[in-house]
Order: sequence, then structure tokens, then C-alpha cells
Amino acid sequence: MLEKKFDIIGVGSPVVDSLAHVSEDFVAGISGEKGGMELVSAEQMANMINNIDGEVLQAAGGSAGNTVFGLAKLGLKSAFVGKLGNCEAAAFYRTEFEKLGGDSSRFKIGDIANARCLSLVTPDTERTMRTDLGASAMLAANELSSEDFADARHVHVEGYVLFNRDLMMATLKAAKEAGCTISLDLASFEVVGAAKDILDSILDQYIDVVFANEEEAAAYAGVQVSDQDSVRQLGGKCEIAVVKLGKDGSLIFNNGDLIKIEPVKAQAIDTTGAGDLWATGFLYGWLKGRPLKECGDYGSVVASEVVSILGTSLPDQTWQQRIFPALNLA
Repeated sequence: MLEKKFDIIGVGSPVVDSLAHVSEDFVAGISGEKGGMELVSAEQMANMINNIDGEVLQAAGGSAGNTVFGLAKLGLKSAFVGKLGNCEAAAFYRTEFEKLGGDSSRFKIGDIANARCLSLVTPDTERTMRTDLGASAMLAANELSSEDFADARHVHVEGYVLFNRDLMMATLKAAKEAGCTISLDLASFEVVGAAKDILDSILDQYIDVVFANEEEAAAYAGVQVSDQDSVRQLGGKCEIAVVKLGKDGSLIFNNGDLIKIEPVKAQAIDTTGAGDLWATGFLYGWLKGRPLKECGDYGSVVASEVVSILGTSLPDQTWQQRIFPALNLA
């Protein structure tokens, strides 16, 4: 069999995350409630960032972005399909991906500012998020074709794409036409609720691996259903189903077998991106042909590291000294 050019292509919103420590007064002075996530305009985003006293840390993010950046760090041949903006933030995102060896040729380019998410951390460690979807929201179904996924083994799609059903269906059909396997992260219980009427057919016809957390699995299967039953229900629609249980580990269901994955103990200070990086570890193992139990253990290892820091950008030292050895990388 000829080797594919890419091991994985991510699909989603290429968001630049900005992280800043601010006072209670700062959060009180912006629109919206503390502790939540609200959409803002590009102008509002710029004003907030300009008014912050102190350092604003930047990192490439987004749900599928977090997963695929991690896989690129682990040495998999990676690309991304999503719409970048026409600004410095977009150039930053592209450069960060290329630094890891990612192929940036399949990004689409919009004519407005890039998507950004600002995380404001107050002294009580609570995180208040404001997001400008920017150019990422402008990606249209008619911009995709099987050529975007040509010569790739696997496509990983973030669940937020389900808010644009035409785009999701165009993505899935193009990826299947290109001969790729597909994984879907359900992203949030709001996504599951909004897509409940089409989710079964999507899982059955297109998805090889589905990732969910407890809330997302409950939204799919019913709030009175156990985690074991919800992962079985999801696994009845596609080859592999995963339900992530946070500090309690995770469950994997495949061909009638239920596999319990133990967590890796960590001093959690920020759970942002934990599910995305769990998928990084799992997909690394799966694409390397490792047993599912081992894939799940890999997910636990990577997720345990990201919850121990603010944000999702793990230091090189963490990858090299703890993650690489745990995943049996040279």
C-alpha cells in the first residue's frame, strides 16, 4: 500500500487563544457575565485586549486545532482545513502550525480578521471567555471538495461544525470520497442537542470514532442513562465510541467490548482543552495501530499534563520528558 502524504487532517475553527490575568474590576467593566463565554465583535475584542495591563499570552487553539497541533508535535504528518483571517493573528496561527511540521496549504483564507478567544483569569482563578468567530465562521460548504482531503489517512472533525449542517455534510462526504476514516468530537452538550435529529445517521454513515464527555453522552443517550449505557449507545452507531469521565478516566466501546481506562493523577488547575488533548493521545495510538486499551492510556497521559497548566500549550520539556516516553516515542 502506498504511504499517504498525511496521517491526519483536522477540520474546524482555527482560533487564536489569548490568555491574560486581570482584576475583578476589569471583568466587571466588560459586557456579559463573569465566568461564561459570549460572542463579541472584532472591534470589541480589540478594545478588550488593548485595555489589558500586563502580558497577553497567545496560543493556537480551537477544538480540532488543539488535537491536531498535538498530533503534529508527536510527529504525525498533519494538515488542517479551516478558514484563517487576513490579519496578524492568522499569520501567527499558520506559523505556529508550520513550526511543528504541519502543512498549511489546505487552510482557506478569508477577508476579515481571524477567529480569537480571549480568556480572562481573575485572582480567584475563574476564567471568563469572550470569542470573535471572525473568518472561521465564513467557511462555506461549496468551498470544500475531496481534493481538500486527498492523500490523507484520517480526518478529525470538531463538533462545532454541526452548527453549520451544510458544512458538516460537505466535510463528511468529501472526506469519505477521498477514502479517509473520520473521527468526530461532539464538543458540547449544546451541539448534541442542536444536532440530535441528524446525529444517528451521521454516526452510522460516516464516523469511525466518536468522542464525547459525560454531559455530551447524556445529552445523546438521556440523562437517566449510565455512562456505560451511553457509550454502548454511541458505539452501536459507529466502530469506536469514547466517553471521557474527567478525573474518573474514560470508557471505550468497540464491537461489544467495554474497556475501562484509568485516569492519570494530576493537580488540575485548568481543564481547558483536556478533551481535545485526550483525543490527541488516543488518535496517536490508533493511527499507529496500537490496542484500544493502550490508545486510551495515551489519552489519559496527555490530558493529565494539559490540566496541570493554564491554557493548552504544553512546554516542550513536558512533551519530551514525560509524554514522549509514556507514548513509547524514541
